[in-house]
Amino acid sequence: MKCPFCDNIDTKVIDSRPAEDGHAIRRRRVCGKCDSRFTTYEKVEEVILMVIKRDGSRQAFDRMKVMNGIIKACEKRPVSMDTIEYMVDQIERGLNNMMKKEVESSFIGELIMKQLREVDQVAYVRFASVYRDFADVETFVAEIEKLLGQERKEK
Repeated sequence: MKCPFCDNIDTKVIDSRPAEDGHAIRRRRVCGKCDSRFTTYEKVEEVILMVIKRDGSRQAFDRMKVMNGIIKACEKRPVSMDTIEYMVDQIERGLNNMMKKEVESSFIGELIMKQLREVDQVAYVRFASVYRDFADVETFVAEIEKLLGQERKEK
């Protein structure tokens, strides 16, 4: 690794430790020429995931779109940003672990709803109402009844 200060290629790792929940390695390095210290990170190179939209168009997966959708669903709910970030991490990690280059947006929506259902049922219903584009009150009530039926089975 080249020193960012003097471009010397003779650098040495003096400390390594896990970072980003074990998904990266943080390395402290020292330059053999100028004695400057700097930090590098090593992580797995991820393939760009393409999302197939409902209209058939494709666009690169955008973590912030997932985050913003969850934030909007959790607005004025007792869900911390740490919890939201954890949900987004789980969704993104699950998608990357599938080792696919393309995934349908509906699949991502279902993953989001699964995470929300476990964290906050009101946020789940909010997201589902927009995501599933409920046409009328009966569809909305049916989704809530389905949610209540799952809750009863779990008890």
